[in-house]
Amino acid sequence: MPKSPKEHSVPHSPSRLPSPARVRLGVQAAYALFLLYAGWRFFLYVRWAMGESEDFVPKPPSVEGFLPISALIAFKRLLVTGQWDPVHPAGLFIFIAVLAMAVLLRKGFCGYICPVGFVSSLLARLGTRLGIARRTGPRTARLLSLPKYLLLAQFAWISVVSMDVQSIEGFLLSPYNFVADTRMLQFFLAPSNTALTVFAVLGVGSLVLPYFWCRVLCPYGALLSLLARLSPVAVRRDPAACTDCGRCSRACPAALPVQRLERVSSGECVGCTECIGACPVKGCLSVTLPGKRRLPAWSIAAGCVLVLLAAWGVAQALGMWDSPLPQSMARRFHLMLRAGMITH
Repeated sequence: MPKSPKEHSVPHSPSRLPSPARVRLGVQAAYALFLLYAGWRFFLYVRWAMGESEDFVPKPPSVEGFLPISALIAFKRLLVTGQWDPVHPAGLFIFIAVLAMAVLLRKGFCGYICPVGFVSSLLARLGTRLGIARRTGPRTARLLSLPKYLLLAQFAWISVVSMDVQSIEGFLLSPYNFVADTRMLQFFLAPSNTALTVFAVLGVGSLVLPYFWCRVLCPYGALLSLLARLSPVAVRRDPAACTDCGRCSRACPAALPVQRLERVSSGECVGCTECIGACPVKGCLSVTLPGKRRLPAWSIAAGCVLVLLAAWGVAQALGMWDSPLPQSMARRFHLMLRAGMITH
């Protein structure tokens, strides 16, 4: 029988701290604004590089974070040869930071940093307000997550396993890889009808099934899910204090059965701590380290931001944030792209 909230619950006392949901939304929004600024600066850089403007604007290295496949290939090269990628050095730093983030702080990148996760959270809120969002049970949620692991396996085989060092270096130093971030910008500025249709399907799907892309199709998220299982940080539930109200499970964006778990160790947990914010019993749910040492609910959000800042700081200190390749080379490759000489 469920425990009576009147007998066993201790209501949250008023707090001046924002709720986990507001902390998450604030971090996501702040990072989205930063990406918009970086995107605008990158647009101006591309105009110069393509010969459409004489005003030189330095390329913001942070845009290289949108090249995870290139970074994955460069990461294998680093492990095999010990050589850092000179074409997109910041992208490799960001990639390693995201991997470290998953190991240390669960899928905090998905929960707080990823812009697709931010858009998905807004669509999930809209779907809930419209009354069309549908929750899935834990078994269905596990089945729905299978496609992204299959996509991860395919990308890993094509991009890493089947490529030897010579093939990797051939790709990383190819004209296509030099302008991969520009090709990405062109794709979003002028998407094809097929791309627009896919975006529309994903958007509608996210209204009905919250976080549709993240939970079902994202191979990057699948990789982080595997690493997140190693994380020492997790939400823990105190069974003695729990009233079995189910609010934590309903608040979980990954549809995890939090109310039935003592430790939320699933790789699908994004560390958003919204389950903690939804819990009516103070101290029933908390972020913990091994040994049940408790941390503030905002610690995962703060940790994610600190990991990114640390990666940026190390890269700057080592002089490896900006590409060492001359701008004249970058412009030459961009002019080749403009002339249609770089297609794949």
